[in-house]
Amino acid sequence: MDIDKDAPAVAIHQIAIEAPAEKVWRLIVEVNRWPEWNPAVKAAKLGAPLGTGAAFTWKSGGVSIESTVREFEPMRRLVWTGKAIGTNAIHVWSLEAAGGGVMVTTSESFDGWLVRLMRRSMQSTLDKSLAAWLGELKREAERGRA
Repeated sequence: MDIDKDAPAVAIHQIAIEAPAEKVWRLIVEVNRWPEWNPAVKAAKLGAPLGTGAAFTWKSGGVSIESTVREFEPMRRLVWTGKAIGTNAIHVWSLEAAGGGVMVTTSESFDGWLVRLMRRSMQSTLDKSLAAWLGELKREAERGRA
């Protein structure tokens, strides 16, 4: 599964992280710990081990989101869909070895009545959100590095 490249709001961002891929992957998949390192996530609740079909809820930007994992390839790729008020999202995380670290790509598409109504604002929100998430991921993964 991939993002909907024809959706009203689409963003793709990438960052190089100088940390072991295992550490970066763990930060991404430990949903319940997101609020500890990502200030944009105010709450996150995963009741079962993360894997294909797992459902979790989380809150970001004052919005509660219900998500379901669609693809789970350990250390390589995580895809989930999410629903919030008037918005359907597809979010993809991909990791690739790069030098002594990892290249992380995250992409997301938004569709739905609210997104079509507020296209420009939702595009801006999506771009800022993904860039900030990657920045926080990098900061946390590289923390404590000599």
